[in-house]
Amino acid sequence: MVVPAEHALHEAIQVAPLVLSDDVRRQKIENRLAWMRFSAATVKKIKDVFISEMNKGIHQEPSSLQMENTYVPELVDGTEKGLFLALDLGGTNFRLLLLELIDGAIVREEVKNYHIGPELRVGSGLTLFDYLAECVSDFVIGQGLQDVELPLGFTFSFPMIQHSLDVGILVTWTKSFNCPDVVNKDAVQLLRDAIARRGDTKVKVVAILNDTTGTLVQGATVDHDTTIGLILGTGSNACYLERADRVEHWEPERHGEREVVIDIEWGAFGDNGVLDFIKTEFDRENDANSLLVSSFTFEKYIGGKYLGEIVRIILAKFAKEGLLFVGKDPARSLFTPGTLTTDLVSYIEQDTVEGGTNNTKDVLAKYDIVPTEDDINVVQYVCEVVSNRAALLVSICVAALLERIDKKNATIAIDGSLYKHHPRLETWMNQYIALLAPSHKFKLIHVEDGSGKGGALVSAIAQRIAKRLT
Repeated sequence: MVVPAEHALHEAIQVAPLVLSDDVRRQKIENRLAWMRFSAATVKKIKDVFISEMNKGIHQEPSSLQMENTYVPELVDGTEKGLFLALDLGGTNFRLLLLELIDGAIVREEVKNYHIGPELRVGSGLTLFDYLAECVSDFVIGQGLQDVELPLGFTFSFPMIQHSLDVGILVTWTKSFNCPDVVNKDAVQLLRDAIARRGDTKVKVVAILNDTTGTLVQGATVDHDTTIGLILGTGSNACYLERADRVEHWEPERHGEREVVIDIEWGAFGDNGVLDFIKTEFDRENDANSLLVSSFTFEKYIGGKYLGEIVRIILAKFAKEGLLFVGKDPARSLFTPGTLTTDLVSYIEQDTVEGGTNNTKDVLAKYDIVPTEDDINVVQYVCEVVSNRAALLVSICVAALLERIDKKNATIAIDGSLYKHHPRLETWMNQYIALLAPSHKFKLIHVEDGSGKGGALVSAIAQRIAKRLT
């Protein structure tokens, strides 16, 4: 017997039926994609597995979720004032920001972008951090602040283990970085040493964080009910405010903290095989085509780096099997990994929202395809199924977090290009989270630049805490 809540969920997560002139072909396509459309029972199993992995991680038992203590024990409270720096490192370009705060509000913001060449991303860590320090000096001296003591929050968007608010040990490089001599080293100390070697500013590195924590902290300046930070961009991660008495990972002496921000590192959810029951043939090929095979399992279902590739794999398989683009000869690029990006999926999804076809035709023209009406319907259906699964997976985990936090009102601060540009992600998430956590009031807010502004705000929090303890 299906209970009412499960029935409502079952009805909600059904994508629009595929309409084709050939009913046999329609049935074959729907059957091939059936594993990507979850039943209510599968949704419950995913949620249960996520909760189990969280509990194991928080108790430092083997888990695919790192559940890292960020040592950020509180959010902005409206007393912050002064000048604060952030160094935001997460890709081939990085930024330095200067924020001036009055009563916790940003009244001035200066930003400068810098580029990190390939030789710096894969060479010596000493050279990389000396370059970062050079850019810090350039920025600070350019602002005429070389004689002012400036707290700096270091947004370091790579997997790390934190031993305190200002100690972050790099676990592994990701993206295009690979400086082997930095692995297992404290990124804060490396930056401090590089700044000290120059000796031309009074910058003090007081905190390290990732972009997800920064998003939560910045969200709290917009809405004081913010308790979850979420990145839905090229990659994905989440963090949340946890009760301090649940957390076993505390290395320095504690000072009566009631809450602390926990960095889940949920991109790796399922790396230990606990999510294999939802893995399809398309996901296995997507994983095989990736740089880090058998890693970042969850991120490969939901991240902007991968959704376009999943769609491409499905379309290419269907074309080879005579289910799509029948009688046509698509360009070789359709069968080449990486040629269909997620922004194109969002572009096609806009057609579905508006009931149009022009965007879909534009994308298919890249592959020398003049589509039939059936082709258009299949392509739009594939984009919807892949996108909808991503929205549902994120919603399942957010709903579990809302139940764990168990606050009267909870706001989820979200940053990232996928969330910003996909035309249906927000609508689906609002719908699914409400069904999956029916007794919890929540709100989604879009927060831009949590990685930058959040870094400066965390440095302000760190300074406030330090003054309180002296």
